[in-house]
Amino acid sequence: MSTVWPTTFLDAERLGRPSRRAATAVLQAHLSVLKGDPLKLSLANALKEAEGLGGQERRFTALAVRELSRHLRLLDLAARTLGHAPGKIGLLEDLALVRYVLWRRLFCGEKWSRIGPEVKLPGPVRPRTIKDDLLIHMAEAPLPEPPLPESGPERLATRYSFPNWLVLRLAELHPEPVVEALLAALNEDPVLHFRARPSGTRAEVLAKLAEEEVVAEPVEVALDAVRIAEASHRVFETRVMKAGRLQVQDVGSQLIVEACRPLEGSLAGWTVADVCAGAGGKTLALADEVGAKGRVLAGDRSRRRLAQARERARELSLRHVAFPQPLPLEQADVVLVDAPCSGTGSLAREPDQKWKLTPKSVEEFHATQLGLLKELAGQVKPGALLVYATCSLLPEENDAVVREFLAEVPGFTVEPLAPLFGAERAAVLCDGPFLRALPPRVPGGGFFAARLRKG
Repeated sequence: MSTVWPTTFLDAERLGRPSRRAATAVLQAHLSVLKGDPLKLSLANALKEAEGLGGQERRFTALAVRELSRHLRLLDLAARTLGHAPGKIGLLEDLALVRYVLWRRLFCGEKWSRIGPEVKLPGPVRPRTIKDDLLIHMAEAPLPEPPLPESGPERLATRYSFPNWLVLRLAELHPEPVVEALLAALNEDPVLHFRARPSGTRAEVLAKLAEEEVVAEPVEVALDAVRIAEASHRVFETRVMKAGRLQVQDVGSQLIVEACRPLEGSLAGWTVADVCAGAGGKTLALADEVGAKGRVLAGDRSRRRLAQARERARELSLRHVAFPQPLPLEQADVVLVDAPCSGTGSLAREPDQKWKLTPKSVEEFHATQLGLLKELAGQVKPGALLVYATCSLLPEENDAVVREFLAEVPGFTVEPLAPLFGAERAAVLCDGPFLRALPPRVPGGGFFAARLRKG
């Protein structure tokens, strides 16, 4: 790592179109994040309030909002290096402006001649106490290399804008080059991945997309995964999409659904319970797996998210998906527990979360996850499969939960996942008996899964 500052810039095609109106929306959303609101909600509200933004301006806004949270630590280091420590910038509005200007300089390669029209007085946000001279200094003054920590992991934490505690923990698990590649992957704006429907028809779906001149390619680590190899969202207007042959779904989520399959045969005709169904992404995939003669029973503690899952199932006419309360787990052949977790594997999609997580919150997730598994264990019928999954990178939420569960709850054994994925994919996906999908070896987020068989 010869320099802490970026040496390449964001691709113009993916960036979208910057403008003063777009910058206003970006700053409003970032201010909302700084006040404690989730990034997704902050962005949605800012885009709703921004009148007249074109599609390319909206693309820029969404990317920039994620980028300001994603690179927050490095942007603040740049401000300190230029003599304006964030702690001395009084108003949140001013802090957001400084970060925006530095992001446009460091990550987009722009000069004040391009940045100025987006932010200069009278300015896109109020109140404001800083003058344009300070922003010009941020955009144009020479930026020397700052002093960095001697510790390799702490230098990586600085360069890639992650909390020290998280990078130090990852460095205990992986060699430094693996940690650096992982951090870099988590700083990439996520690419949309899709699942071809029904299972086993990926080649046909890719051919149909090609007919509509949408460039797409298979993602080999997952059987039905598809990546759209272009920045536009034309895929959502295709006949393939409108016919329900594609579903937006992370590669890791698709692998977790695969982890629910039997070692031989398929899930066709089986009953599967999706305990933490959320908005229903895995529920829909499981419904395709079991087919019309099977059943998927979906539940979640969030009524709002479960309502989304119910609506998605209705739109696809998946009549074999039910939402009973409570879930009759004793009827299920497979019980999927995609447990609440820190989301450290999904920080590319929700970069604001890395500044909210703490070691204590990871401990709290561990207790919740273990308690949830123990609560469900008695309801699972003998011979059924219990699949435990998270989107966490930390063993405290993964291996340790499984290990403690097995020690405290008799009658369950671990089934290795490698035979299910086959030797070639298992070499990339499996760590011992578990699925451990790590970026960048696996595109998208990081995921974990374990198969627990009840005797």
